[in-house]
Amino acid sequence: MGNESNGRTLPPGDAPIDTPIDALAAALERRRRGDQDIVAVDVPGVQWVVFTLSGRAFAFPGAQVAEILPLPPIYFVPGCPPALEGVIDVRGNICSVLRLGDLLDSPHGPPTRRTAILRGRAADMESGLRVDAVEDVLEVAPEALLPPPGNLPERLQGLVTGVFEHRGQLVMALDMERLFRSWRDARQ
Repeated sequence: MGNESNGRTLPPGDAPIDTPIDALAAALERRRRGDQDIVAVDVPGVQWVVFTLSGRAFAFPGAQVAEILPLPPIYFVPGCPPALEGVIDVRGNICSVLRLGDLLDSPHGPPTRRTAILRGRAADMESGLRVDAVEDVLEVAPEALLPPPGNLPERLQGLVTGVFEHRGQLVMALDMERLFRSWRDARQ
């Protein structure tokens, strides 16, 4: 059975196209039959939590971020290392808060309504990490993650696992487990 267009019977499939009306009719018929020119490719991506510190963009794998919290009151604990800002109450549980900027040698901007705590888990450690702002949570295809540049500041070498572009800005992908290990090793 053929397709009809402009009073003519067209053969099934891709019919000869003589006019724009024939082209539209053919495209509509292919869509009706389920023929698609677009091939869906299901490429698994990695979820990333993108945040900023002093205008520089960083990201942690979503699997390492247990929760994103608005900035709660942080309670100072005397005698703690400088990067340990204090502790917060997370639904009745005490959670330490590290100043991520101190760990990355990147200054923090002043606290704003966008300042947040990323509660992270990696290996045998859990802590909150204060960031200036959470910008996005997104999936990035593995092939979009490029190797880290060779000119990274010394403090970021070994912590940055790659880079990707988001909204026209280069984002440095971090590994929370390496970050926590580096912090623990520096204290010993």
